[in-house]
Amino acid sequence: MMGKIEPQNYKNFFEDVVSAISSERFKAFKAINKHHIALNFAIGELIVKNQELHGWGKSVVNQLSNDLKKKLDGSTGYSPHNLWRMRQFFLEYNEDGELLELALQVPWGQNILIFQKLEQRDAKRYYLEKTVLLGWSRAVLLNQIKAKAYQRQIVENKQSNFDKTLPVHLSEQANESLRSEYNLDFLGITEPILERELENRLVANIRDLIMELGYGFCFIGNQYRLRLNQKEYYVDLLFYHRILKCLIALELKVSEFRPEFAGKMNFYLELLDEQIKEEDDNPSIGIIICPEKDGLEVEYALRNSSKPIGVAEYRLTPELPENLRGKIPTSNEFHEVLDKAKKSSK
Repeated sequence: MMGKIEPQNYKNFFEDVVSAISSERFKAFKAINKHHIALNFAIGELIVKNQELHGWGKSVVNQLSNDLKKKLDGSTGYSPHNLWRMRQFFLEYNEDGELLELALQVPWGQNILIFQKLEQRDAKRYYLEKTVLLGWSRAVLLNQIKAKAYQRQIVENKQSNFDKTLPVHLSEQANESLRSEYNLDFLGITEPILERELENRLVANIRDLIMELGYGFCFIGNQYRLRLNQKEYYVDLLFYHRILKCLIALELKVSEFRPEFAGKMNFYLELLDEQIKEEDDNPSIGIIICPEKDGLEVEYALRNSSKPIGVAEYRLTPELPENLRGKIPTSNEFHEVLDKAKKSSK
């Protein structure tokens, strides 16, 4: 006798099949991509060696392109421009097996960006590793290069308690996703602003914000409501991270870091883990971003927190326009403006 198909059992079965298909497709893509990149490297090697052997100049690449198009039925992958890229690719990694092994795991478009826009070996390795680890698309990679992600991570003093509150493998991934500073220059803010207005501007520019946060962040909502008994609490911005497989609560502050921020975030994460987190999700993570922080104060504030919390700074404009210099308030003046605004709103 055939058993009845229970909806939940079938749903789990269906998701397992889809997961298996997706996993094998990804493995196939990686294998095909590695073959494609290795082929481009081999073609680049043949071009270089034959030019050296026969003394051929640039014209041989144009001839090769035309003949390949005829032989391969009009294939568009062997334009003179792309063949020159293959030649450059070979010269770039011919004597560097470590970088070549990374490059073989990266799509061709991302490889082109890296070897054409970067000169330092360490910078190339950084972007290759991140693209392999985080699956950066060409657009995301370009944005990271323009934002000088490599230069920023060299001097970064990241502060979190991830190593104490998360398993080792998850702690490392979470630390990779956290920055010590976020560039919110795209908001165009040049004067004091209240936290709610800052939040509204970020939501209005959510695409730019996600690009700045990094790959894997998926926006759920702002002022996300949580409840405990008869009271309601609101998380400024809530995300789900595809790589970390967890909820990420982001709290925005327009004043320098204060210890009570960590306590409040710890409370929000407790509610998220109990009320919103799915069974197979990893523990929720909190990120507090503020214009200034005292490293020692952050360290003490996070020391006894039971939840994974990171604290980062943000910057709005690298340099003030000439007509604004001397007109933007100091930190103390900023606090006075905020205090007055809060009092007037009561």
